[in-house]
Amino acid sequence: MEDVKSPRRRSARTRSRIVAAAQGLFVVRGYAGTTFQLVADAAEVSVQTVYFHYGTKSLLLKHVVDVASAGDDEPVPLLRRPWFTALQEAQDPKEVIRGWVHQSGIILDRVAPVLAVVRDAAASDADMAAQWAANSEQRHTAHGTVVAILTRLKALRPGLTERRATDITVGILSPDLFLVMRRECGWTTPQWEDWAADQLSHGLLPP
Repeated sequence: MEDVKSPRRRSARTRSRIVAAAQGLFVVRGYAGTTFQLVADAAEVSVQTVYFHYGTKSLLLKHVVDVASAGDDEPVPLLRRPWFTALQEAQDPKEVIRGWVHQSGIILDRVAPVLAVVRDAAASDADMAAQWAANSEQRHTAHGTVVAILTRLKALRPGLTERRATDITVGILSPDLFLVMRRECGWTTPQWEDWAADQLSHGLLPP
């Protein structure tokens, strides 16, 4: 067993503090208003330590998004997590949709505020524009994988293509719409889950 005081374990704990501090600052101050010095102060490390682990602010924000999406820093892709494996084995289309919406709610609670920072910065920063494009592609891929499960179950409504079904899923489960319902409408995440699952079932499955 690795010693908790080992350099690798200490480095991992330092990165976790940096990421947690950076996430809070990015959400409150935005991309332009967050500096490595502020992150270092909030994480209680030197600014040189932040630069050592994350050489650029764009790389730091990318890692913040990745950790917020997965919920941890483990090198396991989202679609290879045990909960997604269980989703792939489900035989009830409505169970697939509700399971995916539930996990999406958990993920969006963590990542949607940070993705809003990326979106806002993308208009004036090339690195953030590339990050936003990459995150959008990842969302399409993830939602498309779930639509493929429904296709395998022969559950899509007649005449609905996988591409169209994926577009519908991307739209209903978008981080922007999630934030509108949570922040502007004052919904709880469970309320959003119930609504989103109903909307997806209506949009994707036969009447």
